[in-house]
Amino acid sequence: MSVGSGAGKVFPAMNDGTQPAALDGLKVLDLTRVRAGPTAARQLADWGADVLMIEAPESLSKADLGGPRHGPDFQNLHRNKRSATLNLKHPEGLSILRRLIEDADVLLENYRPDVKFRLGIDYESGSDKPAADLCQRLRLRAGRAVPREARFRSDRARHGRIDVDHRPAGPGPRASRHRHRRPGCRPFCAMGILLALIERVRSGRGQWVQSSLLQAQIALLDFQAARWLMAGEVPGQAGNDHPTSIPTGLFPTADDPINIAADSQEIFARFCAAIEATDLLHDPRYSNEELRSKNRVALNKAIADKLRVRGAHEWIEILNSTGVPCGPVYRIDQVFDDPQVKHLGMAREVHHQKLGDIKLVAQPISLSRTPSRMDSAAPERGEHTQLVLGGLGYSETQIAQLRRDKAI
Repeated sequence: MSVGSGAGKVFPAMNDGTQPAALDGLKVLDLTRVRAGPTAARQLADWGADVLMIEAPESLSKADLGGPRHGPDFQNLHRNKRSATLNLKHPEGLSILRRLIEDADVLLENYRPDVKFRLGIDYESGSDKPAADLCQRLRLRAGRAVPREARFRSDRARHGRIDVDHRPAGPGPRASRHRHRRPGCRPFCAMGILLALIERVRSGRGQWVQSSLLQAQIALLDFQAARWLMAGEVPGQAGNDHPTSIPTGLFPTADDPINIAADSQEIFARFCAAIEATDLLHDPRYSNEELRSKNRVALNKAIADKLRVRGAHEWIEILNSTGVPCGPVYRIDQVFDDPQVKHLGMAREVHHQKLGDIKLVAQPISLSRTPSRMDSAAPERGEHTQLVLGGLGYSETQIAQLRRDKAI
């Protein structure tokens, strides 16, 4: 993606100004599809940016990427946005897009590498204007095309997390995080945009911001990646266990599993006393964090044997009362029924013109003066095309002709 200089005047104002927000006045064109890019755009929309998503006309669209339009995924991905339809294969449709780009602060896209160049909306063609590459898979820096043999290769297992998180199949829930590669990319994309916008205040210039699913997942490996780069250590397959801090992970009880974090020497001592297993505390195999990690299999089995005498609720009460971090393993319905989750307002209601009142996932950040907003549900396809083109100076007659020509 790119952040432009924001000097144009034709982008139609979208914000109704009913509530102050952190990104009021920021103009964003969203050309992204599927999940990672649209979520990064939604991050900006939730904080008040005017996000205009560009969609293909109904007659040219194969599907609503992101799931059925009135389904949970699509509604959560595209809330707080507006929608206009443009046929970018039609000269007039592409001309309209370029006029919108002139006044946009940010243009987001996650096309295949060659598409932006073919459309003439790549960063170099626009110079300081906002042409962008956001979440482009396997994208190389400096705007070069990826090697031809890598263009359609999946990065799903290339970042190393699947190997680190793997464990043999067995009963009980798993804490594997390898499926979260796309969510990992989204905040990095949004952060890159905001960094460029902050820098623009000083320089008055835009720049090309690039991120990818592969880069994001490698960054999220964090200390596991650092252990390899600095010490040449290949982390073992941890499964539900924390890679280095043991005992930390999911443990069975008489009924439901619980999550326990008792890694430090002090907390491990309290933990052993609480579960009546002081013999573990004095066992030389577990005398420090390094040895507990090395002998994790035997230690985890000994802990599991002790925990099976009581149920999850009872153990949580005991461990929390003695200062051992511990908690339940929730199903998703239990998550949103939790008193703290309710207090944090993580389910926000918004009205949809066809679905009625629906609840969506709120932002995990709170600002005291300029909070995030849930102003509108995901738009219908092209719901704001008339408004957008009117803002560009097109008459109703001209808009009708564009529809007949299938340019919009």
